[in-house]
Amino acid sequence: MEDTFKHQGKRKLLAEKLAAKGIKDKAVLEAIASIPRHLFLDSSFEDHAYQDKAFPISSGQTISHPYTVAFQTELLEVQKGEKILEVGTGSGYQAAVLHHLGAKVYTIERQHKLYKKTATFLKKIGYSPKYITFGDGYKGIKTYAPYHKIIVTAGAPYIPKDLMAQLKVGGRMVIPVGEDPQIMTLLIRKDAKKFEKHSFGEFRFVPLLENKN
Repeated sequence: MEDTFKHQGKRKLLAEKLAAKGIKDKAVLEAIASIPRHLFLDSSFEDHAYQDKAFPISSGQTISHPYTVAFQTELLEVQKGEKILEVGTGSGYQAAVLHHLGAKVYTIERQHKLYKKTATFLKKIGYSPKYITFGDGYKGIKTYAPYHKIIVTAGAPYIPKDLMAQLKVGGRMVIPVGEDPQIMTLLIRKDAKKFEKHSFGEFRFVPLLENKN
């Protein structure tokens, strides 16, 4: 669990690279420069942790490219104190970024082994979400709805209605939609029934699987 000056220097360079790629939100870049991404990876990948690459984690899942994490987070327009639902806890890196930005993070993971491992790990390194649970991401976490923001970190063939229903009016949902590749999609809830939709190009995610628990 060591975080050296070398690691910190690599994170700073990574944040600079993401800024050069078009990430403008200074708070997001500061989060990338602060959070020890190497701790979220298998030790065999540690030397590559601050490259803009995705890497495999347990249960057939991946930790996303830092650019993808930053891009989705920037689209959310996170404000301190907001309730944010994350669908797909994975390694916990995205949840840590949201936590660092001051959000109250509620996160759900469908892989039980990964859920247990990540819940313990995030608490250990000080990025524990407000609530983390095991379950079907398509259903969200109704108990704590509505949410100011929702982020989905797996590719969904369609936008789940349960997630749309759990978004506050004025809230934003960022979700990759489609098979392979997916289209990064932003939904803004305008009122009880109306959603404004924006598209932001192609990305690749592991699939968001339904009814697997």
